[in-house]
Order: sequence, then structure tokens, then C-alpha cells
Amino acid sequence: MAWFEDVTVGDRMEFGPLTISREEIIAFASEYDFQPFHLSDEAAAQTHFGSLSASGWHTTALFMKMMLAAMQKRPGFQEASLGAMGIDELRWLRPVRPGDTLRGVSEVIATKSSRSRPEMGVVTSLVTLFNQHDEPVLTMKPITLIRTRPL
Repeated sequence: MAWFEDVTVGDRMEFGPLTISREEIIAFASEYDFQPFHLSDEAAAQTHFGSLSASGWHTTALFMKMMLAAMQKRPGFQEASLGAMGIDELRWLRPVRPGDTLRGVSEVIATKSSRSRPEMGVVTSLVTLFNQHDEPVLTMKPITLIRTRPL
């Protein structure tokens, strides 16, 4: 099991790759973010996007998918996770297009023991998603809760 006490500032986790299709972009947008530039090239051509791009929320969901897949490969990591308190400084830096292949890096930037909940600690990370050209497409700082080692 990966306990809070084992997490240190500077710890890194890489995850991905994951390639996104036109169909996935349109399906997500149709359900959750049905702005025209996420649904068709024609509509996107009338905006600064120029062509179909994934919703930022879809890109954020793809981060979660890749991160959980990476966590499941490391014994105890997913079991230690107790969810998240939120995300600070979420930024969508570049459009994600059909056929883009994403990968990510998460680096621990802060840890703090919980005063009110001794069974958990708080971990803040800096996450960056990159496309296949190594251009950052998303950055954010998730604030997660991790189990402490039982007494």
C-alpha cells in the first residue's frame, strides 16, 4: 500500500499515452459540452479554434482515465486514494484535436497532514498533459486525500 507518509515532494508519476478520436470528441460534447465548436469542423471554423477540438472538460476527464490506469498498475496506490478536495489553477493551454495522443506527468509539490482527519493527508500535485508534439495542453493542481498508515 502507498501511504501518505511515503509521499514526498518531487515524487513523479507518468501516465498515458491515450489517443482521442473524432467520434469520442463529438460523443462527449453531445452529452456534456454541446457548444458548436466541439461538435463540428464547420462551426469550429467560425471561431478561433479553426477546426473541431475537444472540450476542456473532456481533456480533464481523459487525465483522470490515464491517471487511474497508471495507479492501478502500482500496487496499493488506488486503495490509498480517498478522492480529491478540488483542483486549483486548471488551464486548457491548447486545443486537443481528433487523433491527438496525450500523455501526462504528475509531480507532488506539497504535502500536509490533516489536523481534523488523522486517517488522511493532503497531497497537492502539478499535472501537465502533453500532446504528441510535447506541447502542453493542460495544467492543473489537484488536491488529493491519501490514507495515512494505520497506528
